[in-house]
Amino acid sequence: MAATVKAGTVKVWDPLVRVFHWCLVASFAIAWLSADEWDDLHIWAGYAAAALIAFRLVWGLMGTRYARFAQFVRSPGTVAAYLRDILTGRERRYLGHNPAGGLMILALIGCMAALCLTGWLYTTDAFWGVEWVEETHEVLANALLALVGLHVAGVIIAGLRHRENLVRAMVTGRKRAPEPQDVVA
Repeated sequence: MAATVKAGTVKVWDPLVRVFHWCLVASFAIAWLSADEWDDLHIWAGYAAAALIAFRLVWGLMGTRYARFAQFVRSPGTVAAYLRDILTGRERRYLGHNPAGGLMILALIGCMAALCLTGWLYTTDAFWGVEWVEETHEVLANALLALVGLHVAGVIIAGLRHRENLVRAMVTGRKRAPEPQDVVA
């Protein structure tokens, strides 16, 4: 049975993308849970997130096919059309990230990078105790939490619509083999 299941799947997410994803999840969760309670843990979780983002930016330029930004960053018109298709239930399945997922990756990376920057600024002599830095950091943390919620909702919707366990795919790296109507590029 396992050979049959594996034969009906294709490798999409490389190990570095998967490790990055779950380590970023862990670093954000640790930072969120340790905020205002365990400063050292919070700071180190932020440094880990910053290092992960730096890695992902490099891997997005030089990585494997489905890790590259060029593969999943789409024009605003393409994203809007895809979102309209979701509302009508006509969205196509993408082997890699769909246009909405690509936009979400950019939003998550951008928000996390800004969150890391404001967190680091707050540890410097120049910005220690500066109210706007702390408030911006908190707003970004809440915005990132909202983006994570939207991301999880998108994963659930796409998984149900396309009969695919996307969480398992981000663990194993494998997705169901493409059908003729699926977008592979």
